Amino acid sequence: MIEDDEGHARLIEKNIRRAGVNNAILPFSNGTEALAYLFGADASGEVSKSRSLLILLDLNLPDMTGIEILEKVKSNPHTKRTPVVVLTTTDDAREIQRCYDLGANVYITKPVNYESFAHAIRQLGLFFSVMQVPETT
Repeated sequence: MIEDDEGHARLIEKNIRRAGVNNAILPFSNGTEALAYLFGADASGEVSKSRSLLILLDLNLPDMTGIEILEKVKSNPHTKRTPVVVLTTTDDAREIQRCYDLGANVYITKPVNYESFAHAIRQLGLFFSVMQVPETT
């Protein structure tokens, strides 16, 4: 999970857990740390070759945009099949189109209301519990 808002990160994890998803969730508050994890010390991305990953990505981060992260993930041969769920407050039609053009698998606009946000994340957690994630090559 790449999310700089600590409150949103806690709410996301709590409601994904409520939906019955027990997979490890690694929180990153900025793109630099997330990319270091995804691509490793040599920046090749080979470290993620044997990982089953799904990325929850906020677009508004302190050090880079989620668009930049999405471009890097989808252009790397070791991470290009990693599902990316964009979860952001941005509801601009051009941003949505751009994310899908770059390979985002799902784009979700965070509801402003707390209850609506919590409900949306629980629904996302239910989706995660049934989806198939490809093995990396």
